[in-house]
Amino acid sequence: MRKIIAILICMFTLPAHAASVIQDTEIESVIAEIIKPITTVANIPDTQIRIVNDDNFNAFVMGGTDIYIYTGLLTRVRTPNALRAVIAHELGHTIGGHMAQMSARMESEIKRTMMIQALGIGLMLAGGNPSLGAGVMAGASGIARQSMLAFSRDEERVADDMGFDLMVRAGYNPNGFLDVFEQMNDMTAHIESRVNPNAINHPLTSERLKNVRDKLATADIKSKQFKTDSATIVKKYDMVRAKLVGYLDDATRVKTLYPSADKTDAAIYARAIANMRWGNLSGAAVGTRTLVSRNPNNPYFYELLGDLEYRYGHYDDAITAYEHALKLRPNSPQIETALALVLVERAKNDDVDRAAELCRRVILTDPSPVAYWVLARTFGADDGRADWAMAEFYRLQNNREKSREYARRAKSRLKPGTPEYIKSKDILNGEK
Repeated sequence: MRKIIAILICMFTLPAHAASVIQDTEIESVIAEIIKPITTVANIPDTQIRIVNDDNFNAFVMGGTDIYIYTGLLTRVRTPNALRAVIAHELGHTIGGHMAQMSARMESEIKRTMMIQALGIGLMLAGGNPSLGAGVMAGASGIARQSMLAFSRDEERVADDMGFDLMVRAGYNPNGFLDVFEQMNDMTAHIESRVNPNAINHPLTSERLKNVRDKLATADIKSKQFKTDSATIVKKYDMVRAKLVGYLDDATRVKTLYPSADKTDAAIYARAIANMRWGNLSGAAVGTRTLVSRNPNNPYFYELLGDLEYRYGHYDDAITAYEHALKLRPNSPQIETALALVLVERAKNDDVDRAAELCRRVILTDPSPVAYWVLARTFGADDGRADWAMAEFYRLQNNREKSREYARRAKSRLKPGTPEYIKSKDILNGEK
């Protein structure tokens, strides 16, 4: 069955969160444009956004400059400024060094727990009665847990405050926080009303809402003139949300959010993508060609046209569409990978060599599992370099067993000292 290359959702597991990350040029570039004012004033211009394929309303940082945003948050946060507020909050964690502080605090609590538990064991031994120290030991982990939860809640409050300040410094209205917290409150108020506020790692949303409202009501904030997002950036963000819904959501949600009566570009985009997913290629074609005719300079509509022509088996037309997309938007790794895949399948004249060149360029700039998978196909099944490429494919997917299997196979088939032999050896040595 022909694979959907479309969005080229390159899934690879996040070790700590068992989720998958989506790589897509359009989504990443639009979000980067939206958050640039915030990352600039935060002095973290190299911030990287990672899109996590998860329907929860969430975002997080793990240290460093990467921020992980769930698709469930992106499809629900309705404005660029509200998204900006989410990123500002996460940058607050980064600026505040919260991940390092959390790690240090956790280490401290572990040591304290061990000391308390040692006391419990001492009481057991001293009294000759196991129940004598059992209460001390049982309570040790509870004390540590409560301490960590309180610490986490404090850090969330600090991140809110720092994010609010970043928004103001960047010249954008911090009422984006109000939009986000009101959405969160709609989703969680019925649960939080029954929750012990000391038993969760975030402050209650009602508390966060009150804090934001109080800060927005100050004379200093009320007197400021803030920037507003242009119609162009609002439309780009609407297209990103529509794209994600079209690719990831079920038919009911697509039709609810983007009914057939909605003739906006975003609605047509979502329905065209969803129709392609569901195998309704004629419906997808009508929507896609409408978008191309309305927006002849949008590279991502030509990318979608290329995906659609590929699904039809029209390789020549798919290649033409992808090439046009790349003229409009050069250096787009996912579009280059899609073009490489179609070239490999068409396999005329120098198609395979060109596909290999495209894959190598993608791997140098923005390595993805799909790029290695396509590169393996350019080598052919009898070439040891294909085994190396598949080892890299599985490595990026965190499939250690398969990665090592292909790396061993590559080593057995490649000449020692060649680049692919050395890289295969590195995979085996690095994963012992």
